[in-house]
Amino acid sequence: MSFSSEVKRELASVEPDSRDGKYAELYGMALFSGRFSNREIVFKTENRYSASRFERFLSELFNPIIEKKSDLKLNTDSKGLYRISVLMSEDCKRIFEDFGHSPRDIKLRINRANIADESLYASFLRGVFLSCGSVTDPDKGYHLELNVQRRALAENLVHLIGEIEVFSSKPKLSLRNGSSVIYYKDNDGICEFLGYIGAGNAVMKLLAASAYKETMNLLNRRMNSELANIKKTSDASARQIHAIKKIIKRDGIESLPAELRELAALRLDNPDMSLKELGESLDPPISRSGVNHRLQKLLKLAETSDKECPKN
Repeated sequence: MSFSSEVKRELASVEPDSRDGKYAELYGMALFSGRFSNREIVFKTENRYSASRFERFLSELFNPIIEKKSDLKLNTDSKGLYRISVLMSEDCKRIFEDFGHSPRDIKLRINRANIADESLYASFLRGVFLSCGSVTDPDKGYHLELNVQRRALAENLVHLIGEIEVFSSKPKLSLRNGSSVIYYKDNDGICEFLGYIGAGNAVMKLLAASAYKETMNLLNRRMNSELANIKKTSDASARQIHAIKKIIKRDGIESLPAELRELAALRLDNPDMSLKELGESLDPPISRSGVNHRLQKLLKLAETSDKECPKN
């Protein structure tokens, strides 16, 4: 089952605490179903939990004559097309007008009278998501969208969401294949929306996925930093060893002062030692900066040897 289906199953298990809540949710489902008029009311979805929810609320609140159809596809986790239709035109007209709409309306808009109390916004938006919403699995990315066929209705919805104080930002609105798409692409926005409409378990999964990704990113950054430091140390050690070998080949190790001779021998025997470890291994021990200072002397001596070496 996809993450979107899991979210809709969770939302469909939320029981409204009043008839008004049920009415507001059914209104969200019907209004954004794509087929909602005084002559036709059809709810189509690939999610059986949404279909069952729409059928139950429609029957309980209006008791129309309903036709149910399903076109299930085998071997795809029962994913298919569910279609709930109100058969009688007089039932369509009754339901349409009960929600406060008229065939004379030029454009279909959200009738705020059906959600006059802000406490009903969550129920309404839950219905909207069950009708036309989807959300990406957080393991693959962050994207929640509401696919709305009518532009004016989409703009209406964005404005409504923008009025809800718990949301820190408005969703974006764009066009895709003739439909309006309202979407969030950030984890915070998605969590706020899903939490508001009642998908608490989905929010926990989103937060867990986000925390895991942040942890892995931190570990990767640290690992990359450590690898970079190891390479830097390895390259520096290789340059130091190369310089020491040049000095020994041309002048012999006995040509070096005692303090440089001890460090040169130690570095040759321990190419992987850090400067701090080299300093602690000397007798007497010296600081990291002291080791670095002596190694810089060895590098300069090697360069001097190169300059003084006669050309053949």
